[in-house]
Amino acid sequence: MSELVSGIAKLNPFSKRSEVDDEDKGEAIDEQTVAGGGHASRQSAITKNQLKVSRALRTFLAKEGVLSEDEAGVDHDESTSALREMLDRPHIHVPPEVLDRGHPLPDYFISSSHNTYLMAHQLFGESHASAYEIALYTGSRCVEIDAWDNDDDKNEPKVTHGYTLVSHIPFRKVCEVIRDVVDKEAREERHAAPIIISLENHCSSQGQLRLVQIMREVFEDRLLSRSIREKGTREQEGGGEHVTLAELGNKVVVIVEYHLPDEKDSDDSSDSSEDEEQRKAHQQYREQKKAVNVGGIIPELAGLGVYAQSVKPVNNSWYESVLENAPHHQLINVSETGLVSHMPANSPKIAVHNSQHLMRVFPKGTRISSRNLAPVPFWGIGAQICALNWQTFGASSQLNEALFSGSGGYVLKPAPLRLGGDGHLNTGRRKRLRLHVAGATDVPLPSGRDDEIKPYLTCTLVHPDDLQNVPQKRKTQPYKPHKLTGFLHKENPAPTNPLWKEVLEWEYDDNELVFLRLLIKSDDSFARNPLFAVAAVRLMYATPGWNFIRMLDLRGHETTCTLLVKLEFQDL
Repeated sequence: MSELVSGIAKLNPFSKRSEVDDEDKGEAIDEQTVAGGGHASRQSAITKNQLKVSRALRTFLAKEGVLSEDEAGVDHDESTSALREMLDRPHIHVPPEVLDRGHPLPDYFISSSHNTYLMAHQLFGESHASAYEIALYTGSRCVEIDAWDNDDDKNEPKVTHGYTLVSHIPFRKVCEVIRDVVDKEAREERHAAPIIISLENHCSSQGQLRLVQIMREVFEDRLLSRSIREKGTREQEGGGEHVTLAELGNKVVVIVEYHLPDEKDSDDSSDSSEDEEQRKAHQQYREQKKAVNVGGIIPELAGLGVYAQSVKPVNNSWYESVLENAPHHQLINVSETGLVSHMPANSPKIAVHNSQHLMRVFPKGTRISSRNLAPVPFWGIGAQICALNWQTFGASSQLNEALFSGSGGYVLKPAPLRLGGDGHLNTGRRKRLRLHVAGATDVPLPSGRDDEIKPYLTCTLVHPDDLQNVPQKRKTQPYKPHKLTGFLHKENPAPTNPLWKEVLEWEYDDNELVFLRLLIKSDDSFARNPLFAVAAVRLMYATPGWNFIRMLDLRGHETTCTLLVKLEFQDL
């Protein structure tokens, strides 16, 4: 064990060999983050009266005929009522049918967190119960609990990442935090938004019994009722009506593991981003974990998970025919690399399976620095739960927010991915997207950075067919004001109010799960180009015409920065 600890301690999550592309990075998430349909995304922290529009963009709106000169306030410094109305208009419109709660749970995408208890690094970060509160209030509806026996107190199991330097917290404390969130949401009379606990059990029989007792003591009637669990069992056996999302209400749904015969360890053996030292430490971790592998699940614990039991498949029967030795309401729990190995050859079959059963995709074991899987291809085959490392607001979290924005964490899947669908999400049509980029106002600068920047907008089109995560990228020219001859140019705004007036184009296969990421960066000479503001949009939500997109900082906080764009779609 000491060798393992020393090996892990030498790992450097910031080493150049494993460095993430700058455009994929984010900063620490907190309770103010807009991460995935949570509280922050429904009530703006920054009002329209705090937002400004540069004089150059006001003139642009008048010249384009979007507003009259008076409405645009071309000759005024203060925002007009017409401008404030335009600033307050959402740049997306989420169709009401996407928020319909009358379908069974497998029909929904679910905003989900992986290793929720961790605040930072996967092998030597801090564990905090408050991480559950942050994840739930910023939109996660499925949280993960890794439960272990506590050698110091057999009656109080702990939550931690086993055989690592990660600190631990009491299982009871985590349940109390979740209970308090359930009660607060019930008082607020929000839409029915059950909290799903993905319980990874590492406890002995005695420890498992304590897990059950603690959950019953803490959650009480907040757990799914017996009648709903029994209805779910009848549904799974082919009889009775479906249990709908609305019926699950503001309850706690527990996913319990179900061990199949000949089950294999799901951890990945290697990754190109690891150096030799990292590989050795990770291999030791897997061997230690395997050496004390817990046996079966006791009946009392299995009884709490009747509506969702997690299995790690040992063959392809789960999508080729029928899962052998399957439990009631199976949930396929698979790593990203394990799932990609079946794609795209078997993607339609997997999508049809996922129209009837839940699937949880989790990051490969070598993502120890809390980097994230790319969720869009997995959403594209109907995977309901793409569990994200919720520690930082990187590219995947931005896309998660784009899908779940304003939803409360549950979004109805497209019809081809629901029961009766054929699993083919592409419509067979080709589309062209023309992004008209006018400019931005009030680009946020990090502390200590002067305004000598050359901002540009870089955008990537993210498509479910892109298994290699190499999206089509387009960018504007860097903006730089005219210094010496500025008096000759009527519109010569400051660098923090860039004016681009460009059109970026993409062609793609039509699909309901195509996204656009928009990043404001600076073209710094002889350095990595810093990233200042981000946004992401699910294209099917995009509002027609010219709109101001409210940009977020790298922590997912709202800013006063707005980006004026128009999305134009053409059939090819």
